Amino acid sequence: MQKKTGAAVGRGRAAARPRTLAIDVGGTGLKASVLDPHGVMITDRLRVPTPSPAPPTVLVDALVELVAPIGGFERVSVGFPGVVRDGRVLTAPHFGTKKWHRFDLTGALAKRLGTPVRLINDAEMQGLAVIRGTRLELVVTLGTGVGTALFRDGELMPHLELAHHPVHGRKTYNEYLGDRARKKTGARRWNRRVRKVMDILQALLNYDRVYLGGGNARRVTFDLDRNMRRVSNDAGMLGGIALWRDSVTTRRSRTTGSHPS
Repeated sequence: MQKKTGAAVGRGRAAARPRTLAIDVGGTGLKASVLDPHGVMITDRLRVPTPSPAPPTVLVDALVELVAPIGGFERVSVGFPGVVRDGRVLTAPHFGTKKWHRFDLTGALAKRLGTPVRLINDAEMQGLAVIRGTRLELVVTLGTGVGTALFRDGELMPHLELAHHPVHGRKTYNEYLGDRARKKTGARRWNRRVRKVMDILQALLNYDRVYLGGGNARRVTFDLDRNMRRVSNDAGMLGGIALWRDSVTTRRSRTTGSHPS
Protein backbone atom coordinates (compact mmCIF):
# COMPACT_ATOMS: atom_id res chain seq x y z
CA MET A 1 0.00 0.00 0.00
CA GLN A 2 1.33 3.40 -0.92
CA LYS A 3 0.20 6.95 -1.13
CA LYS A 4 -0.60 8.73 -4.39
CA THR A 5 0.65 12.27 -4.70
CA GLY A 6 0.50 15.16 -7.15
CA ALA A 7 -1.61 14.58 -10.25
CA ALA A 8 -2.41 11.06 -9.10
CA VAL A 9 -4.40 12.50 -6.23
CA GLY A 10 -6.62 14.40 -8.62
CA ARG A 11 -7.22 11.28 -10.72
CA GLY A 12 -7.88 9.33 -7.53
CA ARG A 13 -10.96 11.38 -6.73
CA ALA A 14 -12.63 9.72 -9.70
CA ALA A 15 -11.37 6.29 -8.65
CA ALA A 16 -13.44 3.15 -8.43
CA ARG A 17 -15.87 2.76 -5.56
CA PRO A 18 -16.43 2.09 -2.74
CA ARG A 19 -14.03 4.62 -1.25
CA THR A 20 -13.16 4.40 2.42
CA LEU A 21 -12.53 7.33 4.72
CA ALA A 22 -9.88 6.14 7.16
CA ILE A 23 -9.50 7.98 10.46
CA ASP A 24 -6.66 7.48 12.92
CA VAL A 25 -7.48 8.90 16.36
CA GLY A 26 -4.32 9.62 18.33
CA GLY A 27 -3.58 11.05 21.73
CA THR A 28 -1.98 14.13 20.17
CA GLY A 29 -3.23 14.13 16.57
CA LEU A 30 -6.27 13.25 14.46
CA LYS A 31 -5.49 12.03 10.92
CA ALA A 32 -7.66 11.14 7.95
CA SER A 33 -7.45 10.19 4.28
CA VAL A 34 -9.57 8.46 1.66
CA LEU A 35 -8.57 5.02 0.34
CA ASP A 36 -9.52 3.44 -2.96
CA PRO A 37 -10.85 -0.16 -3.04
CA HIS A 38 -7.25 -1.43 -3.03
CA GLY A 39 -6.28 0.52 0.07
CA VAL A 40 -4.27 3.21 -1.73
CA MET A 41 -4.52 6.79 -0.46
CA ILE A 42 -6.26 8.97 -3.04
CA THR A 43 -6.32 12.18 -1.00
CA ASP A 44 -3.60 13.93 0.93
CA ARG A 45 -3.44 13.07 4.58
CA LEU A 46 -5.13 15.63 6.83
CA ARG A 47 -3.99 16.16 10.39
CA VAL A 48 -5.07 18.40 13.25
CA PRO A 49 -4.13 18.37 16.95
CA THR A 50 -6.35 16.29 19.19
CA PRO A 51 -8.55 18.53 21.35
CA SER A 52 -7.71 18.67 25.04
CA PRO A 53 -9.81 17.84 26.92
CA ALA A 54 -11.63 15.52 24.51
CA PRO A 55 -14.97 14.27 25.81
CA PRO A 56 -17.06 12.38 23.22
CA THR A 57 -18.99 15.35 21.84
CA VAL A 58 -15.85 17.45 21.42
CA LEU A 59 -13.92 14.68 19.67
CA VAL A 60 -16.80 13.84 17.34
CA ASP A 61 -17.11 17.52 16.38
CA ALA A 62 -13.35 17.68 15.73
CA LEU A 63 -13.45 14.59 13.50
CA VAL A 64 -16.39 15.88 11.50
CA GLU A 65 -14.63 19.21 11.00
CA LEU A 66 -11.39 17.43 10.03
CA VAL A 67 -12.96 15.40 7.22
CA ALA A 68 -15.33 18.10 5.94
CA PRO A 69 -12.94 19.18 3.13
CA ILE A 70 -12.52 15.64 1.82
CA GLY A 71 -15.89 14.28 0.70
CA GLY A 72 -16.34 11.54 -1.89
CA PHE A 73 -16.41 8.46 0.36
CA GLU A 74 -19.05 5.82 0.97
CA ARG A 75 -17.88 4.24 4.23
CA VAL A 76 -15.68 5.03 7.22
CA SER A 77 -13.07 3.11 9.23
CA VAL A 78 -11.86 4.46 12.57
CA GLY A 79 -8.90 3.39 14.70
CA PHE A 80 -9.36 4.45 18.32
CA PRO A 81 -6.78 4.33 21.17
CA GLY A 82 -8.63 2.20 23.69
CA VAL A 83 -10.70 -0.92 24.13
CA VAL A 84 -13.46 -1.12 21.54
CA ARG A 85 -16.27 -3.66 21.47
CA ASP A 86 -19.35 -3.87 19.27
CA GLY A 87 -18.78 -0.38 17.97
CA ARG A 88 -18.63 1.17 21.43
CA VAL A 89 -15.70 2.53 23.39
CA LEU A 90 -15.06 0.73 26.67
CA THR A 91 -11.88 2.56 27.69
CA ALA A 92 -10.24 5.75 26.48
CA PRO A 93 -7.12 6.27 28.61
CA HIS A 94 -5.99 9.40 26.79
CA PHE A 95 -9.39 11.09 26.94
CA GLY A 96 -10.91 10.04 30.25
CA THR A 97 -12.43 6.59 30.40
CA LYS A 98 -15.37 7.55 32.67
CA LYS A 99 -16.97 9.90 30.12
CA TRP A 100 -16.21 7.56 27.23
CA HIS A 101 -17.32 4.26 28.77
CA ARG A 102 -19.90 2.56 26.53
CA PHE A 103 -20.04 5.58 24.21
CA ASP A 104 -21.40 4.61 20.79
CA LEU A 105 -18.74 6.31 18.68
CA THR A 106 -19.74 4.23 15.66
CA GLY A 107 -23.32 5.44 15.83
CA ALA A 108 -22.39 9.05 16.55
CA LEU A 109 -20.10 9.29 13.52
CA ALA A 110 -22.48 7.41 11.24
CA LYS A 111 -25.22 9.90 12.10
CA ARG A 112 -23.01 12.94 11.51
CA LEU A 113 -21.29 11.66 8.34
CA GLY A 114 -24.25 9.83 6.81
CA THR A 115 -22.25 6.70 5.98
CA PRO A 116 -21.63 3.26 7.50
CA VAL A 117 -18.86 3.29 10.11
CA ARG A 118 -16.66 0.56 11.51
CA LEU A 119 -14.55 1.01 14.63
CA ILE A 120 -11.53 -0.87 15.93
CA ASN A 121 -8.55 -0.32 18.24
CA ASP A 122 -5.92 1.87 16.57
CA ALA A 123 -3.02 -0.60 16.93
CA GLU A 124 -5.20 -3.33 15.47
CA MET A 125 -6.10 -1.14 12.49
CA GLN A 126 -2.42 -0.42 11.91
CA GLY A 127 -1.64 -4.11 12.12
CA LEU A 128 -4.18 -4.95 9.43
CA ALA A 129 -2.11 -2.86 7.02
CA VAL A 130 1.28 -4.42 7.70
CA ILE A 131 1.00 -8.05 8.77
CA ARG A 132 1.90 -10.88 6.40
CA GLY A 133 -0.93 -13.06 7.65
CA THR A 134 1.14 -16.04 8.71
CA ARG A 135 2.31 -17.28 12.11
CA LEU A 136 2.22 -15.10 15.25
CA GLU A 137 2.64 -11.40 14.53
CA LEU A 138 2.75 -8.57 17.06
CA VAL A 139 2.22 -4.86 16.43
CA VAL A 140 3.59 -2.35 18.92
CA THR A 141 2.77 1.33 18.46
CA LEU A 142 4.94 3.93 20.16
CA GLY A 143 3.28 7.31 20.47
CA THR A 144 1.57 9.26 23.21
CA GLY A 145 1.21 5.86 24.85
CA VAL A 146 1.88 2.27 23.82
CA GLY A 147 -0.51 0.17 21.77
CA THR A 148 -0.39 -3.52 20.91
CA ALA A 149 -2.22 -5.90 18.60
CA LEU A 150 -1.68 -9.62 18.18
CA PHE A 151 -2.47 -11.70 15.08
CA ARG A 152 -2.25 -15.46 14.49
CA ASP A 153 -2.17 -16.52 10.84
CA GLY A 154 -3.82 -13.22 9.98
CA GLU A 155 -6.63 -13.58 12.50
CA LEU A 156 -6.99 -10.83 15.08
CA MET A 157 -6.61 -12.18 18.60
CA PRO A 158 -8.51 -10.84 21.66
CA HIS A 159 -7.30 -7.38 22.56
CA LEU A 160 -4.85 -7.08 25.45
CA GLU A 161 -4.39 -3.67 27.06
CA LEU A 162 -0.72 -4.23 27.83
CA ALA A 163 -0.28 -0.46 27.98
CA HIS A 164 -1.83 -0.50 31.47
CA HIS A 165 0.03 -3.53 32.76
CA PRO A 166 3.03 -2.96 35.09
CA VAL A 167 6.31 -3.54 33.28
CA HIS A 168 8.90 -1.90 35.56
CA GLY A 169 8.08 -1.61 39.25
CA ARG A 170 4.74 0.15 39.38
CA LYS A 171 5.20 1.79 35.99
CA THR A 172 2.92 0.64 33.22
CA TYR A 173 4.00 0.34 29.58
CA ASN A 174 2.49 3.77 28.97
CA GLU A 175 4.41 5.33 31.84
CA TYR A 176 7.63 3.53 30.93
CA LEU A 177 7.64 4.04 27.15
CA GLY A 178 5.10 6.77 26.40
CA ASP A 179 6.03 10.10 24.89
CA ARG A 180 6.19 11.81 28.27
CA ALA A 181 8.75 9.24 29.46
CA ARG A 182 10.78 9.67 26.28
CA LYS A 183 11.01 13.41 26.75
CA LYS A 184 11.86 13.06 30.42
CA THR A 185 14.53 10.34 30.15
CA GLY A 186 16.15 11.27 26.84
CA ALA A 187 16.59 9.33 23.61
CA ARG A 188 19.36 6.97 24.71
CA ARG A 189 17.68 5.79 27.89
CA TRP A 190 14.30 5.56 26.20
CA ASN A 191 15.78 3.33 23.51
CA ARG A 192 17.21 1.04 26.17
CA ARG A 193 13.72 0.78 27.63
CA VAL A 194 12.20 -0.07 24.26
CA ARG A 195 14.81 -2.79 23.74
CA LYS A 196 14.09 -4.20 27.21
CA VAL A 197 10.34 -4.27 26.60
CA MET A 198 10.74 -5.99 23.24
CA ASP A 199 12.75 -8.72 24.97
CA ILE A 200 9.99 -9.06 27.58
CA LEU A 201 7.31 -9.35 24.89
CA GLN A 202 9.35 -11.92 23.00
CA ALA A 203 9.63 -14.05 26.13
CA LEU A 204 5.95 -13.55 26.95
CA LEU A 205 4.42 -14.17 23.53
CA ASN A 206 7.12 -15.93 21.47
CA TYR A 207 6.04 -13.90 18.46
CA ASP A 208 7.47 -14.70 15.04
CA ARG A 209 7.44 -11.12 13.77
CA VAL A 210 6.97 -7.72 15.36
CA TYR A 211 6.12 -4.39 13.73
CA LEU A 212 7.05 -1.10 15.37
CA GLY A 213 4.71 1.72 14.44
CA GLY A 214 3.39 5.00 15.79
CA GLY A 215 4.93 8.43 15.74
CA ASN A 216 7.91 7.50 17.92
CA ALA A 217 8.91 4.38 16.00
CA ARG A 218 11.21 6.59 13.94
CA ARG A 219 13.07 7.43 17.14
CA VAL A 220 14.15 3.82 17.70
CA THR A 221 17.89 3.79 17.05
CA PHE A 222 19.05 0.34 18.17
CA ASP A 223 19.65 -2.37 15.56
CA LEU A 224 16.42 -4.23 14.88
CA ASP A 225 16.36 -8.00 15.11
CA ARG A 226 15.74 -9.93 11.90
CA ASN A 227 12.11 -10.45 12.85
CA MET A 228 11.53 -6.75 13.61
CA ARG A 229 10.26 -4.19 11.13
CA ARG A 230 9.61 -0.47 11.48
CA VAL A 231 6.43 0.60 9.65
CA SER A 232 5.06 3.91 8.41
CA ASN A 233 2.82 5.91 10.69
CA ASP A 234 0.36 6.06 7.78
CA ALA A 235 -0.38 2.38 8.39
CA GLY A 236 -2.79 3.55 11.07
CA MET A 237 -5.04 4.72 8.23
CA LEU A 238 -4.15 2.22 5.52
CA GLY A 239 -5.42 -0.64 7.66
CA GLY A 240 -8.89 0.86 7.45
CA ILE A 241 -9.56 -0.88 4.13
CA ALA A 242 -9.30 -4.27 5.81
CA LEU A 243 -12.27 -3.60 8.10
CA TRP A 244 -14.53 -4.01 5.08
CA ARG A 245 -13.14 -7.33 3.88
CA ASP A 246 -15.28 -10.37 4.54
CA SER A 247 -12.22 -12.29 5.74
CA VAL A 248 -11.63 -9.91 8.65
CA THR A 249 -13.37 -10.58 11.95
CA THR A 250 -15.30 -7.43 12.90
CA ARG A 251 -16.70 -8.38 16.29
CA ARG A 252 -15.13 -5.18 17.63
CA SER A 253 -16.09 -3.09 14.62
CA ARG A 254 -19.88 -3.13 14.35
CA THR A 255 -21.23 -1.35 11.31
CA THR A 256 -23.70 1.49 11.84
CA GLY A 257 -25.38 3.51 9.12
CA SER A 258 -26.94 2.95 5.71
CA HIS A 259 -24.98 0.77 3.35
CA PRO A 260 -23.76 2.47 0.20
CA SER A 261 -25.25 1.40 -3.09
